Amino acid sequence: MRPSWKPLDHIELLENGEAFFPSVFEAIGQAQREVLVETFILFLDKVGWGLHAALLGAAQRGVNVTLTVDGFGSPDLSDDFIGPLTAAGVHLQIFDAQPRLLGMRLNMFRRLHRKLVVVDAQQAFVGGINYSADHLADFGPQAKQDYAVMVRGPIVEDIHRFALAAARPGRPRHRWWPRAPKSQGMNRPDASVPSWASFVSRDNRHHQNDIERQYRLAIRAAKHELIVANAYFFPGYRLLRDLRNAARRGVKVTLILQGEPDMPIVKLAARILYNYLLGAGVHIHEYCERPLHGKVALADDEWSTVGSSNLDPLSLSLNLEANLFIWDKRFNQHLRERLQYLIQHHCQHVKEPEAGHRLAWRLGLSVLVFHVLRRFPAWAAWLPRHRPALATATTTGQARDVTRVNEAVLDPEQRRA
Repeated sequence: MRPSWKPLDHIELLENGEAFFPSVFEAIGQAQREVLVETFILFLDKVGWGLHAALLGAAQRGVNVTLTVDGFGSPDLSDDFIGPLTAAGVHLQIFDAQPRLLGMRLNMFRRLHRKLVVVDAQQAFVGGINYSADHLADFGPQAKQDYAVMVRGPIVEDIHRFALAAARPGRPRHRWWPRAPKSQGMNRPDASVPSWASFVSRDNRHHQNDIERQYRLAIRAAKHELIVANAYFFPGYRLLRDLRNAARRGVKVTLILQGEPDMPIVKLAARILYNYLLGAGVHIHEYCERPLHGKVALADDEWSTVGSSNLDPLSLSLNLEANLFIWDKRFNQHLRERLQYLIQHHCQHVKEPEAGHRLAWRLGLSVLVFHVLRRFPAWAAWLPRHRPALATATTTGQARDVTRVNEAVLDPEQRRA
């Protein structure tokens, strides 16, 4: 689908928890009517309790507050956390809350992976930062490097409409996303307006490939530069081929990937793809200061994106995700400066393809991986497909008022008047 571009009055890049959490908590503290929050992870640490205090204060002064967390990512909310919020009128929802089996969480597929905040339908936050202390530098060597944006202006209308429909899946609603034919090129907005944005989601029904499609359009349209910084990089063959083709036609393609990952398999998976990309002239840099958790990219001088979607099978084929796509020269330049700083100060340049039997082994494995990933979305449909639910959290350790929804929950198209 063509994205719906809306003007931006203001956009601000928020790097790591040091910038993100104070901005979000301040916005919630100034809310007058409504606060909508979606997150994958909410831990009961100083950040989680900071969000708790902000939401509780808003609810106690009469603001309508809805907090939605994922049942896999946020499985351990305590009675002490839930009780005061619900007593103050906060609507606390859990997406796909499932009991554990032998202590293991089984609801790892089709997770609510979005990170959204909308305040008074005037201000919105979109990005990849969860509510946990490991997004702060004082957490130590495992503190995550990540990004979000705060926006104001007409684009917030789209984000608010989406988040409100997601928070109230039981009521009839009109389609918020206009139908349109597939775009064959970059749908560049009106150049007379300097700042535009488009809010794009992926779900398992109506928008299965929308985020990936916007990435691929930008890669194919790039003329001189692409920078992609992505925590979990293991995309399908088509996106890899687009990156390789861009480098071959003279575009400077730079990837910033994890060098010190929070999960070792992440580094192994990405490195399987290195030879395919390095052979075409793609520049690969491994960020080694701490785990990279960002999901950002830019192309040429105006296009960029910040959001929750990784470039891996979970994000591209299963999770519920949201990215903001942006046309803005100043923002593009600022994001470039921040990413170049990482490259210059905290990255290791992967310079040469491997040779000999290791190269042959990796190339053979890569071919297999490519074919698997090309078909992964179709195969994913065969996985168990219980109907995920939004459950209202209580202090009893159980969930009540379960609202059964189609697996995009929170896909605001699913019911129409």
